Amino acid sequence: MKVWTLSLAVLFAALLSGFRAEACSNVIISKGASADGSCMVSYAADSHLLFGELYFHPAGRFGRGSKLDIIEWDTYKPLGQIHQIPRTYQTVGNMNQHQLIIGETTWGGREEQADTNGVMDYGSLIYVTLQRARTARAAIDTIVSLANRYGYPSEGETFSIADPDEAWVMDLCGKGSGNKGIVWVARRVPDGYICAHANQCRITRFPLNDPENCLYAPDVISFAREQGWYDGPDEEFSYRDAYNPLDFGGARACDARAWSAFNILCDGEFVYEENGVEVSRPASDWIEYALGHQLDGEMPLFVKPSRRITPKDVADVMRDHFEGTPLDMTQDIGAGGNALPYRWRPMRFSWNGKTYVNERAIATQQTGFWFVAQARGWLPDEVGALVWFGTDDAATSYLTPIYVNTKKVPECLREGNGDMLHYSATSQFWISNRIANACYKMYNVMAPTVRCAIDAFEQDQMFSEVPAMDEKLAKLVKKGRVRKARKMMTRYTVETAQKQFDNWVALEELLLVKYVDGNVKAQEEDGSFRHSVYHEGTPKGITNPPYVEAWRRAVAESDHAAILEAR
Repeated sequence: MKVWTLSLAVLFAALLSGFRAEACSNVIISKGASADGSCMVSYAADSHLLFGELYFHPAGRFGRGSKLDIIEWDTYKPLGQIHQIPRTYQTVGNMNQHQLIIGETTWGGREEQADTNGVMDYGSLIYVTLQRARTARAAIDTIVSLANRYGYPSEGETFSIADPDEAWVMDLCGKGSGNKGIVWVARRVPDGYICAHANQCRITRFPLNDPENCLYAPDVISFAREQGWYDGPDEEFSYRDAYNPLDFGGARACDARAWSAFNILCDGEFVYEENGVEVSRPASDWIEYALGHQLDGEMPLFVKPSRRITPKDVADVMRDHFEGTPLDMTQDIGAGGNALPYRWRPMRFSWNGKTYVNERAIATQQTGFWFVAQARGWLPDEVGALVWFGTDDAATSYLTPIYVNTKKVPECLREGNGDMLHYSATSQFWISNRIANACYKMYNVMAPTVRCAIDAFEQDQMFSEVPAMDEKLAKLVKKGRVRKARKMMTRYTVETAQKQFDNWVALEELLLVKYVDGNVKAQEEDGSFRHSVYHEGTPKGITNPPYVEAWRRAVAESDHAAILEAR
């Protein structure tokens, strides 16, 4: 990854017209860009109100005239009913049994485009579509059909949609109250390329006559003209500029995350197509764009990674805090004495008539759940649909493998096992929060211990245990023993998640004992604590790591330094 020389300046100051603090980040990996030939989608469902649990809906059959209640995903508000179809597919999280994946990020858009009478909110579009569609293209058709028939009450959205063969990015927004339906455009991620989005509409100009790679609403341009948002020729129409014009907040708080994902997976060199020609430019060419200082032009929608991407690569991107870039959240005084890459909300503050902003990185404290989902076409659907699922802050939480054709989900991830107002000692969300919040007090000291445990588990599962299980399951399916395969994958899914949950409970105990009161207790190679020769309960080898240099210098140069100076 490209590393820039960093200054130790305080928080970046900037104009804040339209600054937003929305959540969620997605990365999309096409089949040809992945190490194993899978299409991948990552998603962090970030919200101060969202509880981390694994949604589970078995396949169902319904009689003629059946109705489906639509409950708004964000608020639990009843929105209405729609017609139920005769047969639905099983879904686990944001993936279904036929290897269809859907993720999202919200970008707001123009306020007048919300349809207050609509029934299909963005969350319902995702989860109902997963129950009804088998492929990415079918999912696009289903989303459009549902929104146009029943109305769309949510803000603007970008959807990540993938199946074993294709990956798509789709931007959509409503037409306003009294004008049911959506205006939208969807572009196929070129094979061998990747895409990323984070609460800012990403599609600008698009091909008007390439249905293999680009689909759009028939009135996507004419509607913008009617509203007075565009008056140029069709071939120069930009969806983003018409429906979600880029501003400082859209670049700094949103597109900067997409830029950072590209920077990591492309090793600092963006390779992309421009006017049909492949070009290469350093990621640093877009740093002023990411900072929100230069909004002219546009960042590439698709880039070619510098290597074939593994699910572990994508998982680690979701743990990013802009490390090694000018937006590095560990480097300014806001990181405190222990290089904490988090800033509590709000994201901006004022001092002496100037307004300053804190960064919004991919990894954030308010994540409900997150995942890396793989559609693996070389395996039968019964085996190929796999979600690596985690809860809370991605930087200090692990991903556990969930086979989507499982017959049940682990207790630690079960819906209803705790919520945002009720603690559960058996919930993965709550133990992940306990560990994350423990690390926040001495981040540069404690988080590496957690990251070591994460890496050990994920490396073992992603590169050893799951491939071995895949092979066993695929053989059973090939022999027609699907029921036995589902029983085996269910046991593996549940037991692996529950065992790692127990490990995380033990890890929190280790963090408490090892780092209590800011001390660091020495350990032997086997992990046991060093102790006095006279008493096994008395530590030997306690250390006290110093605060980081940037913080010490800031304190030494402050107005309070004279009082603090040792005599």
